[in-house]
Order: sequence, then structure tokens, then C-alpha cells
Amino acid sequence: MSAAPFGSVDAVLGGLRAVDYLADPAIASVVFLAGRLEKPILVEGPAGVGKTELAKALAALTGSRLIRLQCYEGLDESKALYEWNYKKQLLRIQADGARPAGWDALAEDIFSEEFLLDRPLLQAIRAEEPVVLLIDEVDRVEIETEALLLEVLSDFQVSIPELGTVRGTRRPIVVLTSNNTRELSEALKRRCLYLHIDYPSVEREETIIRVRVPGIDETLARQVAGVVARLRELELRKPPSISETLDWARTLLHLGIESVDPQHVGPTLPVLLKYERDIELAQAVVA
Repeated sequence: MSAAPFGSVDAVLGGLRAVDYLADPAIASVVFLAGRLEKPILVEGPAGVGKTELAKALAALTGSRLIRLQCYEGLDESKALYEWNYKKQLLRIQADGARPAGWDALAEDIFSEEFLLDRPLLQAIRAEEPVVLLIDEVDRVEIETEALLLEVLSDFQVSIPELGTVRGTRRPIVVLTSNNTRELSEALKRRCLYLHIDYPSVEREETIIRVRVPGIDETLARQVAGVVARLRELELRKPPSISETLDWARTLLHLGIESVDPQHVGPTLPVLLKYERDIELAQAVVA
């Protein structure tokens, strides 16, 4: 069964727009093909361009449960796949200590479903309802940890030595995100459809602002998008993300500021930028 049974690329565009995610044709095409080919989507791009939001939007659009694996340095099998409930196992061993049963019988007991703790990947495999699996910031894990993902992404299954192979019955929509802080393995990339999302054009960001910030004036939305685009051309330590652009637009709206000018906008720049040097550079753009 297709993971995302969209009828066409246009249906993806319209569906995502209906849940306030403004995709372009390239994004919609990859989402459509991922559903038809039952492939994960590897989404790369700068921080804050909507990679994680795409997974959330797909969950909202398809009425699916969102299961998120947040990646970080040191992530291991016990946090990504599964682990055994050792405290509960110990209690069972102690409770059975007076019984004459051998180790084989005891091991078969304590290494059973009753003592298994599902982590995000196994939760997604065993889920009976529709699921969107988000593997967020996969570039943060060590390359060795990527091997944990390969069996899931290829065959949608997990091998548990004590229980055998657990196979999924319903293939989820899988979205992996990467900020491109390191090169991902060829084995991982080979299993995915690739999608690069960059900062939006001025026109598209203006549309995003108008959709996500109800009540904002068209002129102010255009000015905000234009200023943010110019800021991203500077050598900032942290260019503003789309979410920070929206926060800035909401700030101006709440303060009753109708035009981007230095007198009124300068004090609001910390909403958009997070480093003093970046704010100093931005002052010249706003002036």
C-alpha cells in the first residue's frame, strides 16, 4: 500500500497549502514520488527553512500520528530502536528465584514482549495506525549509528536477537532531515529520495507571512520579506529562519508598526537575530 496515496503533484501542493505549508513544485514532486515509490525523503538545507515542518504538515494532511526521533551525538540503539526493561526483568528474576526452573525457561520469560520498551523506530514499525516517522537532524549522529537506520529504511523491519525479526504491516511516511553539518553515508542516501530546501524567494516568503500571520498588511509583509532576504545575503553568524521571520512579522503587527523603518523597527531586531554583531549589521540594512 502506498505510504502517501496522493493523486497528483497538484494534489500534494493543494493539500499542504490547506494545512498552511506553502510548498513549491519541487517539494510537492518529491513528496508525491515518495508515496508512490514507498521511499523515505531525505531533506537537507539550512536550519529553519521548513524541513521539520514538512513532516508535521504531512502528518496533519494525512491524519497520521507523528513519531519523532530527535538525533544527537551519542544516540544509540537503546534510544532509537528498543531496550529491555532491566528493572522489571530483575524483579521477575528475584520473584522466580525460589522456583526450580532453569535459566532457559527464565530467559524465555524475561526476554519477551512484556519486558520490551519501544523506542521511536520500533514504535513506527509496530504501529497499526497511519504514521509519519520524522528522523530529525540525522547528521548529528555518528556515521556508525546510521547503520541502525538502514534495516528500517530498506525493509521496514528491526531484528531483535532475543525475539527475532519484527516486521511492519503498514509502511509509514518517513522524513529524515539534515542541516548538512557532515556528509551522510552513501548507503543511507541510496535508500532515500533527496530533497534540498533553501530559503524561499522574497515572493514566496511574503506569501508565507501573509498566510501564517493573519491580519498583516500586504505592504508590511512585502517589506518584512525584502528586509529578511537582504539580511540573509550578509555574513551573519545565524541568518534568520522562516519561523523567526514570522515571529518578527507578528511582533511588528502587535506593536502597531505599519512600515519597516529604523526608528520603530530597530528595537525589534532581537526577535529576528540572536547575536549582537548580526544585529549591528542589520541596522545598516534597515536604515
